[in-house]
Amino acid sequence: MKILALLIAAAIGYLLGSCNFSIIVVKLMKGRDIRTMGSRNAGLTNTLRCAGKTCALLTLIGDLMKGVIAVWLSRVFCGWLDAGLAPGNDTHYIGYIAGFFAVIGHIFPLYYNFKGGKGVLVGVSTFIVVDFKVFIALMAIFIVILAITKYVSLASIIGSSYCPIATLLMSWIADGCSFGRSFLYMLLSIPMSGIIVWMHRSNIERLLNGTESKFSLTTRGILDKER
Repeated sequence: MKILALLIAAAIGYLLGSCNFSIIVVKLMKGRDIRTMGSRNAGLTNTLRCAGKTCALLTLIGDLMKGVIAVWLSRVFCGWLDAGLAPGNDTHYIGYIAGFFAVIGHIFPLYYNFKGGKGVLVGVSTFIVVDFKVFIALMAIFIVILAITKYVSLASIIGSSYCPIATLLMSWIADGCSFGRSFLYMLLSIPMSGIIVWMHRSNIERLLNGTESKFSLTTRGILDKER
């Protein structure tokens, strides 16, 4: 039953993750493909820069919700299948599986020729259900780094890198789980964290070269940011 639960979680995560709301919203509201605009990344920051605040807000809501729903549904199915971990049929672990595949779906969406975004938003959204304390910690790190540096990419990279440590500490110290169980959760969070950092390799290069764009709430329209 655990194998079946893992397969169901992977399928739910990937299929929901493949629903890229940046692509959907910009297409519906602007009649354009966000993947041909600005940085060509189908993510929140590029949507804000190229399509404006309304499109960015709708993208934010959609991508947050798909991560939440993916984890919640997967845990429900895991509970029905009685496939949780002892004691008490703990379905916590399945959220990491659903979250990872939701990120994979966002990066390599089935519905959009496997060309999507970098997975930051959907990745962090899964922790709203998986572990809300980790979500708060990651958001705090992201906001602080962004406020200091004005680099969304750097804030995303540092927040993603800290995710496994936050997972271990929150589970072991804050929630009182055994070290073994907490270590398992940390291991399950590493693939999600790793692939998000990997997807920012071009940003890392630009940060090192001093050519990375800084974040601004000011947008200049859908055509001004295209290249």
